[in-house]
Amino acid sequence: MSSYKNAKKSQQKTHRERSQPASRSHLGILEKKKDYKLRAQDYQSKQSTLKALKRKALDKNPDEFYFKMVRTQLKDGVHQCEAQEPVYTDDQLKLIQSQDIRYVSYKRSTEQKKIEKLKSTLHLLDAEDKPKNKHTFFVDSKKEARAFDVAKHLNTHPSLLSRTYNRPTLDTLKKWNIQEDVDDNTLQELANERKKKYKELGKRIEREKELHIIAQKMEVKRNLMDKKARKKKIQDETKTAPAVYKWLPQRKR
Repeated sequence: MSSYKNAKKSQQKTHRERSQPASRSHLGILEKKKDYKLRAQDYQSKQSTLKALKRKALDKNPDEFYFKMVRTQLKDGVHQCEAQEPVYTDDQLKLIQSQDIRYVSYKRSTEQKKIEKLKSTLHLLDAEDKPKNKHTFFVDSKKEARAFDVAKHLNTHPSLLSRTYNRPTLDTLKKWNIQEDVDDNTLQELANERKKKYKELGKRIEREKELHIIAQKMEVKRNLMDKKARKKKIQDETKTAPAVYKWLPQRKR
C-alpha cells in the first residue's frame, strides 16, 4: 500500500508558492504567513511595552525624589551620571593598595608555613600523584634472573616489598618486641587520616599559588597609578599571570 502511495505522489502536481504579481513588484517580495507572524509579534510586544510605560507614568508619585534626578543628564537618549570628584588622592590610593598587598602577603606566608608543616609530617612518600620509582637489580645470567628472590636479596619480609619507605629487615623485626597486633580498622583509620592530610596539602598549595598571583596583579595595579611614568604594555593579563608592562626610562632632574 505504501509503495502505491509513493508512486501516486510522484505523479502529483508540484505546487509552487505564489509570487508577487508584476503590477505590485515595486512593493517587494510577497509577504507569507511566517513573515506576518513575526511582524505581528513585534507590533504586539511594542504595544505592551507602551501600555506598561503609560501605566507607570499614571501611577507615578509627583512628590517622589531621589538624587539621580538632578545628577544625571540625557545624552543621545542615554542617561549618564555626572563626573564626581575623587574621594581619595593618588597618595591615599597608593597607601590603600600597599595595605592590601601586605595583607595578601601575610596570608600567603601563613599558607607557606602550614604547607611546610604538613610536608614535614607527611614526607610525600606515599602520595597518589607521585611518580613510581623503579628499583633495578643486575645479575650475571638469565638463570640467576629467573631464580632471583627480591625479599631474600633485601633481607626483609615478602609482605613489605610493596612499601617504598619504612621497610625493616628481618634482623630488625626479630629485635622488635611486638606485644599486640594492630587490627585492620585501625590501619584503615590511619590511612584515611593520611589521605585527608594529603588532600588538605593540595588545597593549601593551590591557595598559595592563587594568593601569589593576586599579589602580583595588585603590585602591577599600584605601579600603574603613577600617571607620569611612560609605559608600554607587552602582555595582557590572564587568569594565571598579571599583565606585563615595560616602563620607559625617565630622566630625573
